[in-house]
This record gives sequence, C-alpha cells and structure tokens, in this order.
Amino acid sequence: MSIVRFALTLRRPVRLGLLTFLFCIYGLGQVRQNLQRYDQASRDRGKTAFGAACAFCHGANARGGEGGPDLLHSVVVLQDESGKQLGEFLQKGRPDKGMPAFAALKQEQATDIATYLHAEVLAAVSQRSVQIDIVTGNAKRGEEFFNGEGKCNTCHSITGDLKSIGSKYEPIVLQDKAMSPRGPALFGNPAPGPQPIATITLPSGEVVTGAVLRMNLFNITIRDGKGTRRTFARDGDVPKVEVRDPLQGHIDNLLKITDQHMRDVTAYLVTLK
Repeated sequence: MSIVRFALTLRRPVRLGLLTFLFCIYGLGQVRQNLQRYDQASRDRGKTAFGAACAFCHGANARGGEGGPDLLHSVVVLQDESGKQLGEFLQKGRPDKGMPAFAALKQEQATDIATYLHAEVLAAVSQRSVQIDIVTGNAKRGEEFFNGEGKCNTCHSITGDLKSIGSKYEPIVLQDKAMSPRGPALFGNPAPGPQPIATITLPSGEVVTGAVLRMNLFNITIRDGKGTRRTFARDGDVPKVEVRDPLQGHIDNLLKITDQHMRDVTAYLVTLK
C-alpha cells in the first residue's frame, strides 16, 4: 500500500492533515504526473457511466449528493484495486442502506468507474478537480436515435416538454435524466419521478387505480387519486392487477442502448437551447 493510499484510509481530520503534508512534499507536478497514469479513455468511460448510474445519489463530481455519501473518502473506493473490489461491491449493492445492486455490471465497466474515481481522489489531494467534458458524442446521430430507434419522440417533443432543455441543465444532469429519469428508491420510499400506475380489479368488481408505492407477490400498496394509501392482499391473480409504467420507454431503451448512443443523445440534448 502506498503512503498516499494509507493516508486516505485514516480518519478524516488526520487524513486531511497528512494529505496536506504529502502534497507539500510531492508538489503539484508530482500529482499531475501520477494523474497521467490513468488511461484517459477509461476515465472518460468511467465518468459517463458514473454520471448515468451514480451521480443522482453521489453528485456529479462524486463528492456526495442526494442521499449518497462522498465517494472520494469511501473506504471501498480507496481500497479498490483496478475495479475488482468496487465491481464486487456494486454488483451486490447495499439494499439495507437504500443502495441498489447493479447485478449486470461488467468488470470492464467497474474498472472504468474505478479509474475515474481513483483519478478524482488523486486530484483531490491537490485540491483541484478533474474536469472531463462528457459532450463527446455526435449530435446528429443522437437526433437520429431520438427520432428513430430510440423512439424518444413518441413521448417527448423538442418544442414541448424538452423545449430549451439544453439551457436548463448541465450536460451531466441531462444525461442522468435521460438514462435514469426516476432515480433510485431510497430508505423504503418510492423513487422520485412518475410512478407506475396500477389498476386493481377486486373480486366484487370494484376497480381501484393509483400510483404504485410497493408491490410483491403477497400484497400491493398504492396511493389513490385522493392521496390515500391503500394496501390489498394478493393471492395469485386475485385481485387482478395491471400496471402501466409511464417510463416504460426509458426502461426498454436501457436494455438496448450503448455507450455511444448515450453520448450521442447527450450531445443532441445539449443543442436544444
């Protein structure tokens, strides 16, 4: 373990003092030289993947956000080696803490995210942020995907809900909203954004409709039009439950979208000023 990595595992007050001391020894030039060890392409991919999957909770710069801690002081990140430990952690998640599991995460993706985070940690030693431009896609291709294969224009309009969207949000936020419009559920609460709508047909013939708050094989809890929480026990197909997700198009796209699609769509959305 290097002395810098050892310093990063200490308690915060001691850590900050030792890092300041180390920076005085190594100097900014040494930090910049160390930053060059990280592959730029991997850092770029890691930044993009982090923005799409993690920035909602941990912030666009990994320094903490809505419900998520500062990852630059995370023991999991600091003790990681080339994405191995981080990948294993992300695949399992921490459901008890409100962090979802990314079971389908590939090792190369974990390596890219780890590369980005490790570079950010090292940059933090010099109190300088690593600025990576995520607008690296082709706006024309992004427009073609938006109106074609992605079918984004079937729900969205650049003259309606997306009018001037590129002026309202930073690119990293645009990408996050496009890839993760609902965000993760935290601490047992529903994820933010439009909720799935359930239509429940009771044995009596009564039909109840409301936003899904929780659903499993044994019961379903909804919030009806009057704002009342209602829970119904389930026994197989009784009562009959039909669920419509207003964000189904985004969910379907996540199964087929590539990194290049994501970059291209982001580049296109940025042009909508």
